[in-house]
Order: sequence, then structure tokens, then C-alpha cells
Amino acid sequence: MTNPHILEGKHALVTGASSGLGWQFALTLARAGAKVSLAARSTDKLEALSSEIAAFDGRALPVRMDVTDVESIHEAASTAETELGPVNILINNSGITAVSPSESISEKDFDAVMNTNARGAFFVAQAVAQSMIRHGDGGKIVNIASVAATRVLRKNIAYCMSKAAVAHMTRALADEWGRYNIQVNGINPGYLVTEMNRAYWETDAGKRFIAKLPGRRVGEPKDLDGVLLLLAGPGSDFMTGSMIEVDDGLTAMGF
Repeated sequence: MTNPHILEGKHALVTGASSGLGWQFALTLARAGAKVSLAARSTDKLEALSSEIAAFDGRALPVRMDVTDVESIHEAASTAETELGPVNILINNSGITAVSPSESISEKDFDAVMNTNARGAFFVAQAVAQSMIRHGDGGKIVNIASVAATRVLRKNIAYCMSKAAVAHMTRALADEWGRYNIQVNGINPGYLVTEMNRAYWETDAGKRFIAKLPGRRVGEPKDLDGVLLLLAGPGSDFMTGSMIEVDDGLTAMGF
């Protein structure tokens, strides 16, 4: 039987924790016993999440972090470490998108997506890894990419490019940081229902899209819980550089 408190005594930092996948990741890690630092640009929603975690006797700390600002990353990481101790687990989750035909995407939108999803993910990983290396106890870094890392999502060029970068970054950092006992792995989620896209899946267009998927369904954020706990916990001690698809067969789908 799996230990329900598999992460007892660990400190996890979750970026993009104010909504969607990040919110679910934080709850899952806290329920598994981890102390959780909740990072996002705005801390308003983080306070509500912190209260939800406190309701089941978990411990959570809201911290303001803008992943496009390296100084902000380091300030947030330092605050988290001061309050909850060294970070043992990073869930590198912040991400945005900009839907547009490739011939007309603006420089501003392109840069925003790349700076958040690729550049931001690297500098968050770097800041946390510097601490892990300094403390000498190793750790877990879980990068959240997307099926877009390997499959084309139409009219989403910057997002596809950024998530491909995250996947390759995962392998490169695994190679470099293995000597410090830091395991760097990642998740490629498929289509999931979040507050941002919930209305779309109820439309006729959304239902037609779902009908084309292998399982004729979309997932929920909780469908990532199992692989999240694998990669954040001791079950992945001999895994590094792996990207795991959690997409109900989308990556394997034929044409």
C-alpha cells in the first residue's frame, strides 16, 4: 500500500500555483505531507489556496514570483527557503499561450510565451538547483511541458516551440545535475479541463474535437496526480531525463 504521506518532511515549490494545474499540484503535494511554497505573480488567489491546504492541516506559504524576472525568482526562492527550509522538490509549472496563425503572431506575444515558458522555466530551475547543490542533499525537479513538445498544436507556434525547449532542457539538466543527486524529469500533459478552457469543451466545436481523441474524452488536473507523486517522490530515485506523456493516447494516435 502506498504511503499517503510519502513526502512528509519535504519542501516543494510550485510555480504557477494560483490556478489550473499548479493549484492541483500544490494540493496533491500537501496531502502527501510536503510543505508547499505557492508561487505566482499575484498572491491574492494563493491566499485562498493556502487556506484550503491549512484546512487539512497542511502547511503552505504564498510567495510572489514573476518567472520573467530573474531577480523576482531569486527573491521568492530565498523567501521560501527562509520560511520553510531548503527546497527539496520543484514543480516548474508556469506557462502561458498565445493563439495566432504563425504568419501574424506579434513579436510581443511570441516573446511573452517564450520568456515565461522556456526562459522562465530555466531560471527557476537554476535558482532552485543552486540551493540544492549548496545544501548537498539532492532533490527533484519536475518540469511541466505539454504534448505540444512533440505534436503540433495548430496556431500555437510559440507554445509548441517553448514546450519543446522545456523537454530538451529537462534532458540537458538531468545530464548536468545528476552528479549532485538531482533528478530532473518532466510531464507532457494532454488535453485537460481547467477553468480557462472549461466553456470550450461544452461547445459544439469542443465536442467535435473530443470525438476525434483516442479515448473520446478530456482529462482533469487530478489525472496527473499519480505521475506527479512518482516524480516528486522516492519512486523516481533512479529516473532522470524522462518526459512522461499523460495524454490518454494522444501522442500515440494514428492519422
